[in-house]
Amino acid sequence: MDALLDAFEELSLDGDPATEVTGICLDSRRIQPGDLYVALAGATSHGANYTEQAFAAGAVAVLTDAEVTHFRGEAPHLTARDPRALLGRLSAAIYDNPAEKLTTIGITGTQGKTTTSRLLEGALEASETPTGVIGTIGTRINGVDIKTSLTTPEAPDLHGLFARMVEDGVRVCVMEVSSHALVMGRVDGVIFDVAVFLNLGRDHLDFHHTVEEYFQAKASLFTFKRAKQAVINLDDEYGRRLALETTIPTTTYGAKVQKADWTFEIVDRDPGQTIFELSRMWHRDRIVTVPMPGDYNASNAAAAVLAAVTAGLSWRDVARGLATGHGVPGRLEEIKNGIGLQVIVDYAHKPDAVEAAITTMRPLARRVLVVIGAGGDRDTGKRPIMGEIAARLADVVVITDDNPRSEDPAAIRAQVVAGTAGQDAEIHEIGDRRMAITYAIDAARPGDVVLILGKGHETGQEIGGVIHPFDDRDVARDVLRTL
Repeated sequence: MDALLDAFEELSLDGDPATEVTGICLDSRRIQPGDLYVALAGATSHGANYTEQAFAAGAVAVLTDAEVTHFRGEAPHLTARDPRALLGRLSAAIYDNPAEKLTTIGITGTQGKTTTSRLLEGALEASETPTGVIGTIGTRINGVDIKTSLTTPEAPDLHGLFARMVEDGVRVCVMEVSSHALVMGRVDGVIFDVAVFLNLGRDHLDFHHTVEEYFQAKASLFTFKRAKQAVINLDDEYGRRLALETTIPTTTYGAKVQKADWTFEIVDRDPGQTIFELSRMWHRDRIVTVPMPGDYNASNAAAAVLAAVTAGLSWRDVARGLATGHGVPGRLEEIKNGIGLQVIVDYAHKPDAVEAAITTMRPLARRVLVVIGAGGDRDTGKRPIMGEIAARLADVVVITDDNPRSEDPAAIRAQVVAGTAGQDAEIHEIGDRRMAITYAIDAARPGDVVLILGKGHETGQEIGGVIHPFDDRDVARDVLRTL
């Protein structure tokens, strides 16, 4: 620990400075031999209460705040006024700064982070670039899934994943960077080679309280402290503001804004792909194919291409890899069937995303039938907005339960239903999600589109604090098999 004490003047040590630390962990149940156990205050108890278990599992030292005095023993104890504030830089130092050995691309935005990161991953892998990806669906290293629980893992886990990627020969790491992660310091100790801003809409107001606070959290990624270069979407009003305010070198793009460095125009649409032209003055136009429908996915793909090129990768390899890639799980994912129905599962659980999903499928459908709910213990203000959007744009709306968590499911549904008033759509309220999906598919006819929104790739439904196995895609397949 000598090197850590030299590098971090905020640390005080009670114990042997020659102790060798090989890892760092916040959870006493996940300690590995050689770890530094970081004991932080939790919602209901302090991590210091679990130091005995941590040392029994192989921890060689503990770091906690100076207020904790009730444990002192032979094992080394580090203290700091604010241990959480040190976590990112400390984790990076313990793992020998692995992020510096990778090309790192951080993607933020209210919607499209997962799609953009997975499109970028597919393009890089198709061009034989060893790739890691970290995000909502989980972590993948060279195509192998690694289980993680947060969109952006806690700093010790994040730097541990970077170290593993370096060991496995990864060249490029693509990761989603949530606003929570930026506020809570989970990406401290990382300076991204490229930071990407997609958009900003209403979300996470249960955490940030105001849209301005939400924007400032996102904007904090676009500083020299956190990123070397930026790629920013000028079609978004907050993107235009960010492009004016950031001081790091920036590449801009958009379909509607003439002043963008790169503009894109859709040249062909069909249910399985979107083809667009990416143009810049004095540059040859580039034709790009994305294996997903939707104009907003063309925007996501433009961001993916420009991020890769900004990071120094080949135009040709990235565009070719994108065209030969696959869709993204739970993002406009079609459930194949032989009865002439288009059944689509999508993660849309925010107003802008709901509107984008329905608008994308509307031209491809005779009728659009939407299954939709809203999550509990989250921003309540968006619930009637989502109901209004669904009822305005769809022909049939089935309002059901999403993840009610600790809330009363009927109360959540009532808030969504309230937003449908005055619209022409046929409205049904069916609390049981399986029954709601069954109803919508049964009611559909050839040429119709059934859009099942809200949960996407998720494989569980949280009700009353219990997560029950539930996958919209599997339920839809079960229903289709009976028709």
